[in-house]
Amino acid sequence: MTSTGPIARGGKAIYGAPLGILMLEARFPRIFGDMGNAETWPFPVLYRVVRGASPEKVVLGGAAGLLPDFVEAARDLVRLGAEAITTNCGFLALFQKELAEAVGVPVATSSLMQVPWVQATLPPGRRVGIVTVSAATLTPAHLSAAGVPLDTPIAGTEGGCEFFRVLIKAEKDDMDVGLAEADVVAAGRDLVARHPEVGAIVLECTNMPPYAAALAEAVGRPVYDVYSLVSWFHAGVRPRRFR
Repeated sequence: MTSTGPIARGGKAIYGAPLGILMLEARFPRIFGDMGNAETWPFPVLYRVVRGASPEKVVLGGAAGLLPDFVEAARDLVRLGAEAITTNCGFLALFQKELAEAVGVPVATSSLMQVPWVQATLPPGRRVGIVTVSAATLTPAHLSAAGVPLDTPIAGTEGGCEFFRVLIKAEKDDMDVGLAEADVVAAGRDLVARHPEVGAIVLECTNMPPYAAALAEAVGRPVYDVYSLVSWFHAGVRPRRFR
């Protein structure tokens, strides 16, 4: 019998969501703009929670012993239909090489991967700075895995009153959004006060995009985050059709 139309191709469990996101296991609120809020994205995404991978274990404990769990979760997302993989913690840059080798699709583990790209846009004498949830545990190994120069200026939110203790220490499930924003803005202001040569900021933490606009306004510099990374990443997987 002669075909009368296009042939639909199979081989996946889920269609129309080519981007898979590996999630830490946490209970704090995922507000609009947070990577873990599906309404943040203007395109469908697939999620997979990695059981036992708490923010404290990953951020403060170096994700020790968790690589096999992340590899299996990433492979599960690919089996479901993901054509590219990202994660919801910038500290998972440590697993960039291993995940890319294991799953056979493009992988972007951390918003920190943007640092070299942003640096290329800046005029001479200016450099990129990083705002992270935990400056004390963002090590040279994390930076190297993401292609970030080891002398990059960094500021963290550990000294704040809300963001760090809710997201990392899990002291409570609820979060005061205004106080969390103030912590992120304060870290950014501290960064540029100590390093006035900073011409742009990259936010490590995937929970920080809701506060990126306030930070950019406060410090007068461009701010990049996981939203800008994933939007770029998805644009390559699903290029816009102009005709």
